[in-house]
Amino acid sequence: MGSIVTTDAVPLPRTKAPALPYAPPLYDSVYQDALNNILRQYFNTLDNFIAQFMATTATIGVYGAGVGADAFGRLRVSEPYTLFDSQNRFAKDNQFDEQGTGSGVPTSTYVADECSVSMTVNGPSQTVIRQSARCMPYQPGKGLLVLATFVMQPTAEVTSRVGYFNAGNGVFLQKENLSEPQFVLRTSTSGSPSDARDVPQSLWNGDKLDGTGPSGLTLDLTKAQILWMDFEWLGVGSVRCGFIINGQYIICHTFNNANDIDKVYMTTAILPVRYQITTSNTFTGSAALKQICSTVVSEGGYGQTSIDHVARRTTVLTGITTAATFFPVVSIRLASGRTGSVVLPNRVQFLPLTSQNYEVALLKNPTLTGATWAATVPTDTNVDFDVAATAISAVGSIVQTDYVTSTGSGGTSATSTPTGYNWDLQLGATIGGTSDIYTVAVRTVDGATSGSGVGSLSFYDLTQ
Repeated sequence: MGSIVTTDAVPLPRTKAPALPYAPPLYDSVYQDALNNILRQYFNTLDNFIAQFMATTATIGVYGAGVGADAFGRLRVSEPYTLFDSQNRFAKDNQFDEQGTGSGVPTSTYVADECSVSMTVNGPSQTVIRQSARCMPYQPGKGLLVLATFVMQPTAEVTSRVGYFNAGNGVFLQKENLSEPQFVLRTSTSGSPSDARDVPQSLWNGDKLDGTGPSGLTLDLTKAQILWMDFEWLGVGSVRCGFIINGQYIICHTFNNANDIDKVYMTTAILPVRYQITTSNTFTGSAALKQICSTVVSEGGYGQTSIDHVARRTTVLTGITTAATFFPVVSIRLASGRTGSVVLPNRVQFLPLTSQNYEVALLKNPTLTGATWAATVPTDTNVDFDVAATAISAVGSIVQTDYVTSTGSGGTSATSTPTGYNWDLQLGATIGGTSDIYTVAVRTVDGATSGSGVGSLSFYDLTQ
């Protein structure tokens, strides 16, 4: 018996339900026999039709659901849990740090009508980088999905990169000179960064997007593209890379690692989103890489459990007045060499010891006078803290305020949201490794009496 093959040109054959005779008013054995015969013929037709779909009686293997499944093969049925999202609605998104180096004036310009950022190079040995200040938390056993949109301008002696990476590790799409595009897996597992696992388009093990693949599409990087990649890290999982075109996820290349390597394929999957364009030392002219939007998603949710760590002032802060710039109580920052840590402030506390009315604030990136950073918070080597600063010359950003009145009252305020972690408060760092700072600060609201008190800042460290 042959099997049925269905295509656009050969549609699935249909069976037609039989016309059944009307029943007589009283029971009639001749009618009943005729009805049974009609139904028997119809069911035989259905049985024969369904049997043609069985190509073999051998055991049928079970395979992943392709792009319908996440990095761990689980069917994508739940809402994505967003860890990071970026768009340039009214200005360049300030969640990204920016660095321009080299001779001449490499620039990054906001294109208002396109809600995008044009990263432009116009001379030799130039580089423009836009990298998210935050590194995104990877939770073992959860697929990590990265989406980034862009437009490249392929030019001789220009290299453009878009992806989830930094100077040491990550995965990105690369267009170097006028050669074919590559997917690159960067790793520092040997002690220094290596881009040896670079795979050109002609060697992609999925749809090469050269017109010959299953999609029939040809990739054009001068047009707007949606790059996607998902990570099954656990140190040794697979990384799938591709594009979303016409609403379809297309797998172009998969970096397979399990059962193939003898160590992790990169040092960490806790990484930033990054856009980069670089010129050679003989480049002339100009070229651009356009940054549009990006997001990082944890698939299968995110388990939100972590213990508190606490940075606290144990000596009394005195002389608190109505100064507009506040007085520093306690501050935290990411420790040197640990700027890839995932740290979020949680709870601000201040205990007044002098009867007064106080405003208590959580400041981001204030300018501190006389800060002396302790090596680390006693329970966390990823975080430094300071209680020695004597003044604040610039407030930075006020991200939270609370008001405390009278002696003996404790000011308590949680920065986490009712639905979980507030990722927007995560400590970030510049491309050069300078950490954000959070400071618990206080001032009196009115009156001639100077205030005094002690305080603390608790935080979550999801990389401990």
